[in-house]
Amino acid sequence: MQDSANSGSPPPRHRSRVLLLIGIFKLFKAALLVLVGIGAHKLLHQDVAEQLSHWVSQLRLDPGSHYLYAAIHKLGLLDDHHLKEISFGAFFYASLLTLEGVGLCLSERWAEYFTIIMTASLLPLEVLEVSRRVTVLRVSLLVLNLMIVGYLIRRLIRERRDHVEPTSEAS
Repeated sequence: MQDSANSGSPPPRHRSRVLLLIGIFKLFKAALLVLVGIGAHKLLHQDVAEQLSHWVSQLRLDPGSHYLYAAIHKLGLLDDHHLKEISFGAFFYASLLTLEGVGLCLSERWAEYFTIIMTASLLPLEVLEVSRRVTVLRVSLLVLNLMIVGYLIRRLIRERRDHVEPTSEAS
């Protein structure tokens, strides 16, 4: 019976709690985006501001809140075309996040590369958003995503370095 070192197959991958946490974080974000997509879809062919005001009263939020009023006013301007775009975009991005999350939870190497590419590609937009308006949430998400990309890159580099096959001197 051959062991994995002699069979040419890659060595088994180390299960990482951090990788699992990143995967769960990606799945959580996907779930939130699914809710956004469903919400946008439910608002089609309705008075958006009126429906949002109804939800505010159902959730017992403070209707006098300046931020809530501004959000309802801004979202109330959305027409069906924009709601369809928001819904499609939310579902599409949720599917990508689900792919990342499941792959990371299963410790798949392709998911690490995919997550690095997807997360790093959105970092410039996050930096732009932070530069427009600094909030604790925006800065926290930027820092978290930078940490995720950094961790995954270091993990892949370390794994490659640790599993490089020694060159054979015997011919």
